[in-house]
Amino acid sequence: MLTISERLSIPLNEIEFKAIRAQGCGGQNVNKVSSAIHLRFDIQRSSLPEHYKERLLSYQDQRITTDGVIVIKAQSFRDQERNKEDALLRLQQLIQAATTVEKPRRATKPTRSSQRKRMDKKNKRGQVKKGRGKVDF
Repeated sequence: MLTISERLSIPLNEIEFKAIRAQGCGGQNVNKVSSAIHLRFDIQRSSLPEHYKERLLSYQDQRITTDGVIVIKAQSFRDQERNKEDALLRLQQLIQAATTVEKPRRATKPTRSSQRKRMDKKNKRGQVKKGRGKVDF
């Protein structure tokens, strides 16, 4: 089970793993061992609640295809097990990020005293710069 929150978890049989060869350097071993992991998670066919599915499908992320499948490629580590854990962690973080509701920003105005202080500082700074000018005797 992949735990998303204390009330939500995803069974691992809904997540498809495929071992592939990793890109980049790795010496002679890179051509023989499939250490990278391709994780696929179909949002529509998952056991997630409907509002989670809607939020995930509307989330703007390049890892979510137009068919509603999350594809994550993990190849940071040299062994398959750690790449699998990394892919699961990234899936968990993606779902958590897509399903958190941010509170709306409330516009505020600066106080009158802070505006006055700002203008006083600007005037003082202007006077300092004016004092640097050419001296006339």
